[in-house]
Amino acid sequence: MRDKEVNSQVYSRLTARGTVKVKSSNIQVGDLIIVEKNQRVPADMIFLRTSEKNGSCFLRTDHLDGETDWKLRLPVACTQRLPTAADLLQIRSYVYAEEPNIDIHNFVGTFSREDSDPSVSESLSIENTLWAGTVIASGTVVGVVLYTGRELRSVMNTSNPRSKIGLFDLEVNCLTKILFGALVVVSLVMVALQHFAGRWYLQIIRFLLLFSNIIPISLRVNLDMGKIVYSWVIRRDSKIPGTVVRSSTIPEQLGRISYLLTDKTGTLTQNEMVFKRLHLGTVAYGLDSMDEVQSHIFSIYTQQSQDPPAQKGPTLTTKVRRTMSSRVHEAVKAIALCHNVTPVYESNGVTEQAEAEKQYEDSCRVYQASSPDEVALVQWTESVGLTLVGRDQSSMQLRTPGDQILNFTILQIFPFTYESKRMGIIVRDESTGEITFYMKGADVVMAGIVQYNDWLEEECGNMAREGLRVLVVAKKSLAEEQYQDFEARYVQAKLSVHDRSLKVATVIESLEMEMELLCLTGVEDQLQADVRPTLETLRNAGIKVWMLTGDKLETATCTAKNAHLVTRNQDIHIFRLVTNRGEAHLELNAFRRKHDCALVISGDSLEVCLKYYEYEFMELACQCPAVVCCRCAPTQKAQIVRLLQERTGKLTCAVGDGGNDVSMIQESDCGVGVEGKEGKQASLAADFSITQFKHLCRLLMVHGRNSYKRSAALSQFVIHRSLCISTMQAVFSSVFYFASVPLYQGFLIIGYSTIYTMFPVFSLVLDKDVKSEVAMLYPELYKDLLKGRPLSYKTFLIWVLISIYQGSTIMYGALLLFESEFVHIVAISFTSLILTELLMVALTIQTWHWLMTVAELLSLACYIASLVFLHEFIDVYFIATLSFLWKVSVITLVSCLPLYVLKYLRRRFSPPSYSKLTS
Repeated sequence: MRDKEVNSQVYSRLTARGTVKVKSSNIQVGDLIIVEKNQRVPADMIFLRTSEKNGSCFLRTDHLDGETDWKLRLPVACTQRLPTAADLLQIRSYVYAEEPNIDIHNFVGTFSREDSDPSVSESLSIENTLWAGTVIASGTVVGVVLYTGRELRSVMNTSNPRSKIGLFDLEVNCLTKILFGALVVVSLVMVALQHFAGRWYLQIIRFLLLFSNIIPISLRVNLDMGKIVYSWVIRRDSKIPGTVVRSSTIPEQLGRISYLLTDKTGTLTQNEMVFKRLHLGTVAYGLDSMDEVQSHIFSIYTQQSQDPPAQKGPTLTTKVRRTMSSRVHEAVKAIALCHNVTPVYESNGVTEQAEAEKQYEDSCRVYQASSPDEVALVQWTESVGLTLVGRDQSSMQLRTPGDQILNFTILQIFPFTYESKRMGIIVRDESTGEITFYMKGADVVMAGIVQYNDWLEEECGNMAREGLRVLVVAKKSLAEEQYQDFEARYVQAKLSVHDRSLKVATVIESLEMEMELLCLTGVEDQLQADVRPTLETLRNAGIKVWMLTGDKLETATCTAKNAHLVTRNQDIHIFRLVTNRGEAHLELNAFRRKHDCALVISGDSLEVCLKYYEYEFMELACQCPAVVCCRCAPTQKAQIVRLLQERTGKLTCAVGDGGNDVSMIQESDCGVGVEGKEGKQASLAADFSITQFKHLCRLLMVHGRNSYKRSAALSQFVIHRSLCISTMQAVFSSVFYFASVPLYQGFLIIGYSTIYTMFPVFSLVLDKDVKSEVAMLYPELYKDLLKGRPLSYKTFLIWVLISIYQGSTIMYGALLLFESEFVHIVAISFTSLILTELLMVALTIQTWHWLMTVAELLSLACYIASLVFLHEFIDVYFIATLSFLWKVSVITLVSCLPLYVLKYLRRRFSPPSYSKLTS
C-alpha cells in the first residue's frame, strides 16, 4: 500500500506540448520535472533552474542523512540564466554523470551546452543535485532526471529486511537436537539389550514411539505463548507509555545486549541549538547576563545616531582604548555578519526573501542555514538587538535597536570545509565604505591565525568541558588597495587547472594573519531528557555504546562529551583522515598504543580501515569503552552492525529515529525505533518502538531481563517434565525384560502435558527474581545475563540429572510398594508424578503471583476431578484407601525433599547476586 501511494504521486513534466502530469512511477531518465515547494523530489536530479530571485533553493534531507537542518543547492548557471523554463527544451545540451553509487555526500559530473558559441561546459558537484526523498523547502525548481528506481541514492542506501530469529530460540533448538539424539540412543540400547532378537527393526520403531516424549513438542507452543505474554506486559507498562512491540519473536534478545548502536540527532539530542556563552577574554556573559549585552548594544547605537557620522571614519583607526560597549558591539556585529544564514519571510504560505523596499515583518521571519549552530548564533544576535533582516548572494541587511537598516555588500565568502574547519567572509559597510574580513572557526585552527593572547586555549578547554561547541570569532580591517590586490590573486588562483584547491587556499591564507581576536561563542545542542543517566546505566550494565551519526566530527565529539558517552577521565582518540593503506596502518598503530580510550572516526576513514585492516580495526574498536562514527552513510551503519555481530558473536541493539537509521535497525539483533520529529519511518521498521530514548533502560533492564530469565526457566521445566515421564517408561521397560509396552495409556499421556501440568508450568512466565525498581537501580544485575548462564549446557545437564533421579525414584518406589494388582502401579506412580511436578514448580518460583497459586490449585483440582472418569486406567476404590495416600506421600517426599535441601544449602552458602539485594 505504501509503495502504491509513493508511486502514484503526480508531478509535472516539461514537454514540447507544455507541462504534462505524470505519475512518479512513469518518470524516466532525461525527463525535465517540476517540483513545487514542500514536495518530495521523485528521482535523483540535476538542479537546472529555480523560481527564487536569489537563484538558489533549500532542501530538507531528513530521509537521507537524518539531519533536520536545511541544505543550500545551486542551479546550473547557464540554464538559470534562460528567460523561462520552456526555453530548456530549445537548447541542445547534455549531462555527463558518474555511475550510480551509494555516496550521498559527493557527486561528479559536467553539464555541456553545444548550441551556444563558444560551447559552454560547467562542472557539477553535490551542490547541483537534488536527491530523491529530499523535500524542496523554498521556491519551485526544475531538474533533469539522472537516476531512477534501483539506481537512486536513497534506494542503494537501504538494505533488505531479514526475518529475525532470537539467539535464545537457536539455543533451545540445539538442546532439542541433543534430546533427539538421546531418544535414538535409548531406543537402540533397549533393542541391543534384547540381543536384536526377532524382527528387531520393528522393535526400534516401537521404542522410538514409546520414548517420543523425550522431545518436548509442547516446548515451542509454551515459549511462543510466553512471548505473547511478554509483549503484552511491555505494552501495558505505564512507566514507558506508548511503547509498541512490532516483533513478538525476540523479546528475550533484549535481556542480553552487549552493544548498543545509537543515532545522534533526534535520538540522543533534540537538534535544537541554544546559545549559552559569549566570552571576551576579560569578561564572559552567560544565559543569565544577556541583558547586559543588550544594553551595551543599545548604548552604542543610540550614541551613534546622535554623533554626526563624518567624524567616525578617522577616529576609529586611532588606538583609542575602546570601552567595553564597543568591544561587545564588535563581537556581536561579527557574529551577525559571519555566517551563511538566509532570512526567509512567509506570508500567506508564500516564501520569499524580502526586498530592500519591503517592510521586514518579525512575526513571519524564518532563518535557514545548513547547520543549526549558525541559526542559533543569528537568533541570539537578534535577541540582543542586531537583527539579520535580508540577505542575497551579494548583500546583507542588519537592523539596529534604533530601527536603522545597515547595508553590507558581500565581497567574498570562504565556506566552511572539514579540512579548513573555518569560514570567512569579506564585507563592505555601505555607510562608511570600510572593508572587513571576518572569520570564525574551531579553536585548533584559529589559535594560529589570531594575534598572540594568553586566554584563548584555557577558555576553549573550559567551555568544551561543559559540553559547549566553541567557535572563535576574529576580524581584520582591510584597506581598499589591500583588498584589490587580494582579489586579483584570488581570481587568478580560481582559474588555474592544476592544484586549484591548494593555490586558492594559499591565497586565502595570505589574508589570515595577525587577525584580531574578538570573542568565543559557545552553543549547546539540547540533549533529550535523561540521556546522561540512561547512558550511565547502560554502561554499568556492561553494554558498550557506539554512536553512529551522519553529522560532522566536531559536533559528534561534542555531543559524546556532553551526553557523558565518554566519561570525564577517558581520553578521546580522534582518528586522522586516512585515504590509503599506508596511512591506515600508521594510524591504527598509533591508536593501538592507547588504553581505555574512546575512538572518534569519520565514515571515509572507516571505509579505508575496513577495506584493508577489517580484523585489526574491529579488534581494537571492540576494546574501546565507546566509539563514535561520524559522517556515516546509512549502509555504513548497517555494515558496522553486521561486522560487530560477525566479529564478536555478541548481540547488538540499534536505536534510531530517522529514515537513515532503518537499515541499521533491520540489520541488528534488536531494532528500537524512537518516534521523533523525523516521522515514523524508523519506528515502523523497528522491532520495538519507544517514544523517548530514556525508556530504553527499562525496556532492557526490566523487560528484557525478565523475558530472558522466564523463558530460560520455562524451557528447562518443559524439558524436565517430558524427561521425567520418559525415564519412568525406560525403568518400566527394563524391569519387564525390555518389553515395548507403554506404561500409561492414551488419556493419561495427553492429560499429563496439558490439563494436569500446563497451568503451573506456564505460570513461570509471571515469575521475577527482583522488583523492577531494584533491577533499574542495580544495572550490574543485567551484566550477569550477558554470560548466558540462565540457559546453558550446564543448567541443561543439571535438569537432565534431576529428571532421571525423580523419574527413577517414583517408578522404583511404585514397584517396591505396589501390592496385588498391576493397575495400582499406574495409580501410585502417576499421582506421585503429578504432585512432584507441582512441587517442583513451587520450588522454582522466586516471587509468588496470585495467578501462580490459582494455577497450582486448579491443576490439582483437575486431576482429582478427572480420577472419577478414568476407570479403565485407575482403580477408584484403591485411591480412597489410606495405604494409597501414605505410599504416594512417601514417594513424592523422596523425589522432592533432597532437591529442597540442596536448594536451601546452595542459597545459604553461594547465594545468587539478586538475592543479596532483596534480603
